[in-house]
Amino acid sequence: MQYKARFILMLLTLSLGSSVVGADDDCTGNGGSGIAYTIVVDKNGGGNFTSVQSAIESIPSENNQWIKVHINPGQDRKVTTISFNQHDKTDTSATFTSFASNLFARGITFQNSFNHPLWLKLALGYIRIPGVVPAVAARVLGDKSAFFECGFMGVQDTLWAALGRHYFSKCYIEGATDFIFGYGQSFYEDCSINVTGCDLSPEFQYGYITAQGRQSSDDPGGFVFKGGEVFGAVRPYLGRAWGPYSRVIFQETNFNSDVIPAGWDAWLFPGKEENFMYAEVDCTGPGSDTSKRVSWEKKLSADQLEQFSLSSFVDQDGWISRLP
Repeated sequence: MQYKARFILMLLTLSLGSSVVGADDDCTGNGGSGIAYTIVVDKNGGGNFTSVQSAIESIPSENNQWIKVHINPGQDRKVTTISFNQHDKTDTSATFTSFASNLFARGITFQNSFNHPLWLKLALGYIRIPGVVPAVAARVLGDKSAFFECGFMGVQDTLWAALGRHYFSKCYIEGATDFIFGYGQSFYEDCSINVTGCDLSPEFQYGYITAQGRQSSDDPGGFVFKGGEVFGAVRPYLGRAWGPYSRVIFQETNFNSDVIPAGWDAWLFPGKEENFMYAEVDCTGPGSDTSKRVSWEKKLSADQLEQFSLSSFVDQDGWISRLP
């Protein structure tokens, strides 16, 4: 099932799991189901609403309980996709935008198909393919936002982890350039990262997985990848600096594709390299050779690494265990 529409979550918190649950403030549920009621979305008329947007708008703006919006058929991310295929300004054209805290999503894919070659060829009558531009699939600004077994599909700027603490578990993330980016404080556990490129446009001879925008030494932001794998059509850089204190760590990740030997790019902040926190710890696979990495990649001690564990980095108050 594909919903060819864009929707924005402003005052709500949702838990999409091919269904959606949410509350604007910290929720009253303490484990278990913790769900006040369920709304069913079925575009064929078999539920309470035929569109996701109408279901979202039915939830009270100051709701403080988990509300579940179940999207039929509701099986997994390969079955249920919310797709948008247009580009405007990066902060106004995302397929999915969430501002509120306490978001929980499971088993759903968010896609911005604007840059994908099939759509472009159809739109242009097979004449030419223009340059790829930013087209965001998901934009997350709320604290305590969690995604389980979800998909994020795009080419440039796919997943905008903009602000707040985020947890991504067993998700699939696809893109070519800066496709995981933002200022947020995000933990990616056992996620599959697909670096696309040459198959989409000849301008992509290599990819950039992350563009993290940490602004200062006391900024809590950063991206931590624990486990999972990196694979794809082209060799990627692991990240480039979108902020002067950019921070990205890969731990126990299987690099199934070759990585550009340098690994990292100072990009917008040459001369600030010593402020970056870029590290690889116990990674495996053909791309895990760090012998030719940039000299400013960090070597982390056990104590430093503990600061970037799930419990220490994003789950200090135990919010993940309280999800419904």
